[in-house]
Amino acid sequence: MKTERREFLRQLTCVLPGLAALAQTTSAQAAAETPKPAHDMSAMPPGWMGHEVIVQVLYPGFTALDLIGPHYFLSSLMGAKVLLAAKSMELVSSDSGVKIMPDITFADCPAALDLLCVPGGTTGTLAAMQDAETMAFIRKAGAAAKVVSSVCTGSLILGAAGLLKGRKATSHWLVKDLLHHFGATVSNNRIVEDGKVITAAGVTAGMDFGLHMSLKWRDREYTDCLALLAEYDPHPPTTAGDPAKAPAKTRQLMVEMLAGFHQKVEAILKGG
Repeated sequence: MKTERREFLRQLTCVLPGLAALAQTTSAQAAAETPKPAHDMSAMPPGWMGHEVIVQVLYPGFTALDLIGPHYFLSSLMGAKVLLAAKSMELVSSDSGVKIMPDITFADCPAALDLLCVPGGTTGTLAAMQDAETMAFIRKAGAAAKVVSSVCTGSLILGAAGLLKGRKATSHWLVKDLLHHFGATVSNNRIVEDGKVITAAGVTAGMDFGLHMSLKWRDREYTDCLALLAEYDPHPPTTAGDPAKAPAKTRQLMVEMLAGFHQKVEAILKGG
C-alpha cells in the first residue's frame, strides 16, 4: 500500500500542474502532441520533493495507531525516508498485539534527523520511561533532531528525557495534567508546536500530526492531496472522543478505569 500511495503521488505531479493547460488545449492539438512521459518530474510543483530523514521509535507495548496514524502520511512525503527504530531488530509487539518489524536499531540510527517521533501507550510507556537504553537514545536523538515529536502519552517519554522543559505541550487527556512535572506548560490544543517540539494529543491526533508535517514541509495542495487520498474526513458516530463533550458518566467511568495508570505515572515522577 505504501508503494501504491507513492506511485499515485508521482502521477499527481504530472496531473495537477497540467489540468489548467489541458482545459485550454483543443482535441486536435492534443492528438498532434507527443505524449509526455507518465512520470515527468519536471512538472512537479516546487517544494514537493524533500529529503527528510524521519525516525519513529518502537518499544514494547506502544499503541499501534500512535505509530501507524502519522506513519501513513509521513511515508507519503515524496523523498522522505521513514525509519522505525528499536533496541534490537526483533519484532516489537504493540499493546494490542500487533507486531512491527524495526528498520534499524537505536545504535544504527542516523546522527542527523529531521524528525524524531515517539508513540504513546500505557504500561509499555511506563516501562520505556524507566528503560535506560531507550531513554538514552531519546535524549541523544532528540537533542540532535531538527524536530522532536510525540503522539498521545509519548509526550511523557519526551518529558522524562528532559525535552519538554520550558515548552508548551499536550498529551492524552488522562495524563495531560502531569506534564508540568517536566517543566512543560500544558496546552489543550490537539497539535502543539513550540520551537522544535511538536506534541499531539491522544491516539487519533497522530493522523492530524502527520498532515501537520505535510503542511509544514510541503504545501497546502500536497497536503490536500494526501487528505483526499486517505479520505480523511472524520464523521464519528459519537462526540464523546472529546473529554469536554463526553457525557459526565462516561468520563467518570474512564477516569476510574484508568486511575491506576495515572497513579503509576505519578509514582515514577515522584521516584516511587
